[in-house]
Parts: sequence; C-alpha cells; structure tokens
Amino acid sequence: MGGLFIGLLWILWGQTAYGENLARPVRARGSSLARYAYAQVHMGVEVRLTFYAPSKIAAERVATAAFRRIAELDDIMNDYRPTSELFRLSAKSGGPPVRVSRELFTVLERAQSLARRTGGAFDVTAGPVIALWREARKTGRLPSPEALREARARAGWEKVRLNPKDRTVQLLAPGMKLDLGGIAKGYVGDEAIRTLKRQGIARALYGAGGDLVASGPPPGQRGWLIKVANTGKGWVGRAPESLLLANAALSSSGDTEQFVEIGGRRYSHIVDPRTGVGLTDRIAVTVLAPDGITSDSLSTALSVLGPEQSRALHRPMLNVSAWFRRAERP
Repeated sequence: MGGLFIGLLWILWGQTAYGENLARPVRARGSSLARYAYAQVHMGVEVRLTFYAPSKIAAERVATAAFRRIAELDDIMNDYRPTSELFRLSAKSGGPPVRVSRELFTVLERAQSLARRTGGAFDVTAGPVIALWREARKTGRLPSPEALREARARAGWEKVRLNPKDRTVQLLAPGMKLDLGGIAKGYVGDEAIRTLKRQGIARALYGAGGDLVASGPPPGQRGWLIKVANTGKGWVGRAPESLLLANAALSSSGDTEQFVEIGGRRYSHIVDPRTGVGLTDRIAVTVLAPDGITSDSLSTALSVLGPEQSRALHRPMLNVSAWFRRAERP
C-alpha cells in the first residue's frame, strides 16, 4: 500500500523525527486537556495522530495503543510485504477458498460492493496492472500492449468470491495480486480513531497520505481546521478552500505528485481498471464522508469515473459530498 501526501493539509502540526511528539503540548483555553501530536511511518506513508489528552503520560499511552493497531493492520493489508495476510492471499490465487481475518474480509467486502456499483471503475484486483505503471514511472517507458493484456487477464473484480458465512476469499485466476491502496488507509484511520476512543480520547485527528479521519473537535471549536489543496490558481471547479472536520472523514485523490510524462502525455498513478491505462485527465477529487473507508474508496472511484458519471453514485449517499477540480489548460 504505497502513496504520497497528495490532497490535504491540516495546519496544526510542528515537525520533528518520526515517533516523537511533533509539538510541545498546547493547553486548550478553558480546558484541562492539551494537544499532542505523534507520527510514525506505516503503509509507506507518514501516519500522524493529533489529539487532546489530560497529560503527557496518558497521551503516550494512547498513542502507543493506536500505532500498535495501525501496525497490526499494515501487517494484514500491505501488498509489498511477503509476510502480510494480503500478500499470502494473493499467492494462493487460482486455488481453493482461503479463510481470512475479520479486518481483511471487511475491507474486501466493501471493495467488492463498490466495484459492482461502479462497473469496475474501482477494483482492488488491479494489482498486476498497477505494478506495470509503477515500473513505467521508474523507467519512463509505457507498458507494452502485450504486458498490459497479460496483466489484465490476471485482474478483474468478478474473479473474487467472498463467503461471509465462512469468512473465506477465493481468487479464481492464477497470478492475481490484490492492491488495497485505494481503500485501506481510510479503514485504518477508522480503526485508529476507534482505538483512541476506547482509550478515552474523544477529540482526535488521523492523517495518512490524502486521508483524514476525525472524531470530536478540539475543545471550544466546531471542528479541525483543514485546508483543501488544489483549489487555488491553476485549478478550475468548485471546492471549499478550507473546512472544519469533526466526526467525519475527508479524502483526496489526484496526480499532483505521482505521475509520469511519456511522449508528451501525462499519465497519473491512478489507473482505470477497466482499460489498464493511467488517467490522463488532470483531475483532483475530494470526498467528505461519515468514515474513512467510504471517503478513501470513493475518492479513488470518482477520480476514475469523472464528474459526469459520478453524480449518480455519490449524490444519493447519506452525508457524502464530493468536489471535482481540473487543472487549467496551458
């Protein structure tokens, strides 16, 4: 599960080494709580937790618990690590059903539901194709038609069989490779916030890549102040430049930092699973939703679908908003 910070910025953190307190505790006015911020690297990105706690001792204890949970989920859903549950499931593609953890089944179930609703515009089986475009960004050469054809033959959401009763997953085609980069960070954020709540922390913000998940707001505030990127000069389309986030999630997708230019054409790291080709339309999508698993997966799906095709998908969804921006033509 790779990725870079591409869409969002929250403005409350200082900077220091990973795993250390990122800023001196800031006592909230009129409150017994102080703000603490911590960061570690998981899922190939910097994961940050900012929250309000009564003391440094309490803050370090709950941060440790939350990062432990994040590490557990990374061990389950990492598509690079040979020891991860996801990697081992992909290695058994073409074989019989495999019983998986509750966490992995939950994410795959949501992924398959979105794949059906989008006609395959969101597809976690696109790993073989995504691997080709990762290589293209390194070498500056387009994947050959033969390589794309072979990779697409090993992909396809219809080739996944889920059995909720037995909690098993069967990958029907040999050589399949699952990639949860478009959904897992949001789910991990939900679980991190849930862990903090169980530890008595009700005012917290999680961030990883372009995904934010918040519980309650800072003391005396209506929400966490978020600045939305790709809304200024050079971009067209309606989107708020900033908003207050509380008890919700915000995700952004786009090609601001991850792309390759080949033959005078710009290809995004976001691949359309239906064609096997990186997106060429410079688009930025931000989704506000009740939880991270929804905002993360929708921002990826809507990037592929584009604004016109996306309306029927996200508009009927309760408490979900989406904003689209396109880069201005030179």
